[in-house]
Amino acid sequence: MTGVIPMTARRSSPRRPSSSQLLTRVRDRSPGLAAGLVGGVVAAGLGLGALTVLVMVLWISSPYPDSGPGGALHVAAALWLLAHGVELVRADTLSGVPAPVGVTPLLLSVVPVWLVHRAARDAVDADEDGVAPPVSARTAWAGVVLGYLTVGAGTALYAAGGSLRPSWAWTVLGLPTVVALSAGTGVWTAYGRPRGPVDRLLRLLPPGARRVLLGPRGREKFLVAVRAAGAAVAVCVGGGAGLVAVSSVWHGDVAREAFLRLTEGWSGRCAVLLLCVTLVPNAAVWGAAYALGPGFALGAGHGVGPWVSDPAPMLPPFPLLAAVPDAGAGTPWNWAAGVVPLAAGVTMGWFVGRGGMRWSVRRTAMIAGLAAAVCAAVLAVAAGMAGGPLGVGVLARFGPVWWQVGGAALAWGVGVAVPVAVVVRVCGGWVARWRTAAATKAVTKAAAKAAEEASRALSLAEARAMASRTTTASRTTASRTTEASRATPQKATPQKAAPPKAAPPKATEPSKATAAKSSTPATPATPAKPSGPSKSPRTPVVAPRDGVTLRKKAVTPVAPEATAPPSPRSVPHPKESEAYDLLPADEPVEDVWRDEALRARWDALRDELRQRTPEPEAPANTEPEPPAAKAEAEPPVPPSPQDRGTS
Repeated sequence: MTGVIPMTARRSSPRRPSSSQLLTRVRDRSPGLAAGLVGGVVAAGLGLGALTVLVMVLWISSPYPDSGPGGALHVAAALWLLAHGVELVRADTLSGVPAPVGVTPLLLSVVPVWLVHRAARDAVDADEDGVAPPVSARTAWAGVVLGYLTVGAGTALYAAGGSLRPSWAWTVLGLPTVVALSAGTGVWTAYGRPRGPVDRLLRLLPPGARRVLLGPRGREKFLVAVRAAGAAVAVCVGGGAGLVAVSSVWHGDVAREAFLRLTEGWSGRCAVLLLCVTLVPNAAVWGAAYALGPGFALGAGHGVGPWVSDPAPMLPPFPLLAAVPDAGAGTPWNWAAGVVPLAAGVTMGWFVGRGGMRWSVRRTAMIAGLAAAVCAAVLAVAAGMAGGPLGVGVLARFGPVWWQVGGAALAWGVGVAVPVAVVVRVCGGWVARWRTAAATKAVTKAAAKAAEEASRALSLAEARAMASRTTTASRTTASRTTEASRATPQKATPQKAAPPKAAPPKATEPSKATAAKSSTPATPATPAKPSGPSKSPRTPVVAPRDGVTLRKKAVTPVAPEATAPPSPRSVPHPKESEAYDLLPADEPVEDVWRDEALRARWDALRDELRQRTPEPEAPANTEPEPPAAKAEAEPPVPPSPQDRGTS
């Protein structure tokens, strides 16, 4: 102990880590950081390589390429940056003024975002076998972001020498933001989506919303609001895509003409078709903005909405732009687009009302308002990403305005979702109480029916037991009476003895044997038919008097009852104790027999029936004991004193 105390005292004092400890920590963390760097580089290389292959295939298949392979590679690098939200600048224009290109194809952006998310999630686990501990979140996130941004910086420098040059402001702001957010969600997913980061973000909300979400059962409320907002966004975007599809079919001739006018070769048409496919999510967001009310802009000062449509007169021919409504005031067909936000609001309110059955009406309304705010924020971000400039002048504004779309979505959510949530909450309480009452009534009815069936089963069991006991008692009495009648010996007629005349010789052993043989009954006349055993009457052995001669008395044997031999095909009769199927079992009614008093009563009845059950009879083939043996076994009657004197 004397050597332990000083060591403990030295450890308690703060000390700086030594150089060897720092090297050990760096060496321990280097595998995770290196894995993150490699994962970020691989993710960036996969996205850039896939896009480069696609552009090169289109360039090779083009009959009249405008530039060499270097130009195609510059275009591929510029499109890869555009997929990250980086605005491009087209330098070779007819007017000589650089024209910005800021409309990002949303479907094209899904590829890099998914690759970064996957790389960050995989970088947390350094060892695939699960032997090594998971890498820290900061190390994995930093490694993936640094590796990806390294490739992104080189790509931006290379694309700056082409016809489509990246905007350095957007490159510095847009590219790191997208990569950092995607990597953060990947690490958060790998750690099991902990609540800590979400709580830190929720603390930025106003005090009222923060108190609701961070209070008791705040996680449940937040999840309900997020689900409701996600369902509403899905309905809005899906409804917008439906509006675009209906309008494209309505203006099918214009869309086909625009598609054929853009290019003549099949390679060019394939490129236009791929561009239209990547812009389908953008068109869906534009349709949602149109249904919400603000609409979208088709040039500076030209807007398209359900109330009025005023597109720019000199729009480039493009198949998706053919779905724009005709210029002029809106018609009832245009106003019918308001069904989409109405359905989204009803869906949001239904989700909140169903999820808040245990909340108060005021709390349900607050959660519905929060869901409306989340939905508005998501739609505003989507509207900002779906639009952008396509040039200068009239084409400087192209697409929906994000703040207008967000405000309209919030108004629809508060005006529709909140009342619907309250109504669903109140009606749901009524329905729940009605269902509870109905279930209680059904359970009570089922219990009463079960009790009635149990009483019937108990009565039937008691009746069967009583009948079995009565039958058993009567048959037992009858069998005992029969046995007693068979066991009673027949009374033999006594014969008067003659007066003694002379002293007879002394009885010897041969005479005893002769007397025993004389008492043996004769053999039946029909030996072929065996008969059952029959008991002959017992005759006492008396010593003869003086002067009395022993004579052999002819004893008439009692013929036994003739019984037929057993047939080999006859079914053997069971024992009397086994001939009844109404004897009580151990548990007659297992589901109902629960009362201890009834159980004791049943046990007593069963014991009484077992005591009254007759013993099994002796087998039929048992040979009876011969009368001679019985006579020998019984002691002889001693002679009287008068007989002794005479002898």
